Amino acid sequence: MLKRLAPLALIASAPLYAAPQIAPARLQQLAATPYWIALGHYETAKLGGWRSYVDDSRFFLAEDGAHHPDQELAATVQALYAPASLGDKHAQCVFPARTRWLREQLNLADLPRPDCQEFTTWYRSIDPHSAALIFPAAYLNSPSSMFGHTLLRIDQSNTRRDDTTLLSYAINFGAYIEGSDNSILYAWKGLMGGYPGLFAMMPYQEKLSEYRSLENRDLWEYQLDLTPEETGRMVEHVWELKQIRFDYFFFDENCSYRLLELLQVARPGLDLTSQFPLTAIPTDTVKAVKQSGLVSDVRYRPSRERELLARAEPLEHGEKQQVLAISADTAHLQSPDFTALPRDRQALVQDAAYRLERYRANGQERDPEQARRSFELLRAINGNPPPPLQVERPGLPEDGHQSRTWQLGVGTREDRAFAEYGLRMAYHDLNDNLYGFPLGAQIEILQLKLRQYEGNEWQVQRLDLATIRSLTPRNELLKPWSWQVAGGLERVPGKHDDEVLVSHVNGGAGGTWQLGDDLLGFALGTARVEHHNDFAGFIAPAAGFNGGLLWRNGLGNLTLEAKGDYFTNGEVRRSLSLNQQWEISRDLGVRLSASRQFSHLATAQNEVMLELKWYQY
Repeated sequence: MLKRLAPLALIASAPLYAAPQIAPARLQQLAATPYWIALGHYETAKLGGWRSYVDDSRFFLAEDGAHHPDQELAATVQALYAPASLGDKHAQCVFPARTRWLREQLNLADLPRPDCQEFTTWYRSIDPHSAALIFPAAYLNSPSSMFGHTLLRIDQSNTRRDDTTLLSYAINFGAYIEGSDNSILYAWKGLMGGYPGLFAMMPYQEKLSEYRSLENRDLWEYQLDLTPEETGRMVEHVWELKQIRFDYFFFDENCSYRLLELLQVARPGLDLTSQFPLTAIPTDTVKAVKQSGLVSDVRYRPSRERELLARAEPLEHGEKQQVLAISADTAHLQSPDFTALPRDRQALVQDAAYRLERYRANGQERDPEQARRSFELLRAINGNPPPPLQVERPGLPEDGHQSRTWQLGVGTREDRAFAEYGLRMAYHDLNDNLYGFPLGAQIEILQLKLRQYEGNEWQVQRLDLATIRSLTPRNELLKPWSWQVAGGLERVPGKHDDEVLVSHVNGGAGGTWQLGDDLLGFALGTARVEHHNDFAGFIAPAAGFNGGLLWRNGLGNLTLEAKGDYFTNGEVRRSLSLNQQWEISRDLGVRLSASRQFSHLATAQNEVMLELKWYQY
């Protein structure tokens, strides 16, 4: 009981400050100001009124502040005049960004002066001066990173761009995961908002190491032209959001969308979030930031994997074998085969061996033997240093095609003409316009295709929930697996020479090889499960193959692909297809497709289609 009475005694003995009475018209005007809306993360509710994206009652001072910006503003003004003896728990200490803005708007010169020791210490340690938007490129082998990611780097006043940014801080928003959900459960919860999202401020070096090393992702740094005052305003708001929970959704209320809200707090007048009513894919948000005029410079940081491959590129076959031998046992540095090499070639080989050793160590517990090999290689490199590493910068990711695709096609299936209409929500397949995307990567989410045959006969041709393919070439130093997974509805041959709409899930794994500068060959073993009324009461499993060629040519991308599925009930289904895309402009392409399908249930079917693809957000 005494503990509960102690704060009341402090308040009673503290000087009293009278909060001003705000005229209702003035209150409504301030509450509707875009900046107050940004501070509260409000959006217009679907049935009218307001709702806040924040899903945490601790963020609001009014009882229904999540739906009434005016009530939250009035409650905040009252709280600012609470006794200064509250210290770090005072509203001015908990909400410094709100305090700054309301003091300016209402000329609150008579506010009490609490000692905000926690906030002041935290803010001074960060010393915000400037900011950069960081985009780690897409990484197919992580469900949370397939579309890339964005975070903000906060640089201090004494930061030198070239050599001290590692000492900066990073603002990150991400899903908070308790336990160890598997990839499928993670993807499902992420799609359905099953995880809370939290802001975090952490050393930038930690995030840089995580993305460049552990996940082998290229990083793009977009320097923003925010003033020190604007950067500080944003950091103040991050303090207000510490441990405050949002719902997290992969496609809209995600890392990128939340950071756009922070930028709107930093610079009042920016309108970034309204451009993303349905989805907020990271590359699209980077485009929006760049188009707003915020970006003053762009810097590229290659991943360790890309640096390793760049260093190994000029090596011949025998030299690459030396790299493998030396990285496994540094005693090979004294072998006759290595010492017979010219010193400049030795320098390249031992540097590549060191990079390979560090690449293999990523994400692993420290191995004393591995550490010893790394030290020996570093000592050799210091005695015979290689030339500076030059890594070719790929195309800017934000300059690639837009993420949503409208499709219009005309074609013929045997002797039946048809028109086909399609919409894909996101965002790239193997044949799409390539600039800004890696060759051999495919991520398609929510694709619908409707077909209209002669006589006005309409049918759903396919509904893909997700189709993901990662065709990463193997080489002498690295042996990545290629893989694919897909699920949804699609038309397949039926027993009456018609097409039947079936539900399916399939996947596969195998290898991809670099056959030429712009030519990949791939071969995967596959498994499929489908529900097909013509030959299975419930589901039918199948094993099969998927192989072909992917060629980057002067017109665009060409794929030649062969597939086969061998079902346990005796059905055999095979297909051969050819697709060539002409890249007319960044956001426009024309695709010619030809295929032949074989099935034990039906006669062989030939299909040819010419398709216009318009990439539009």
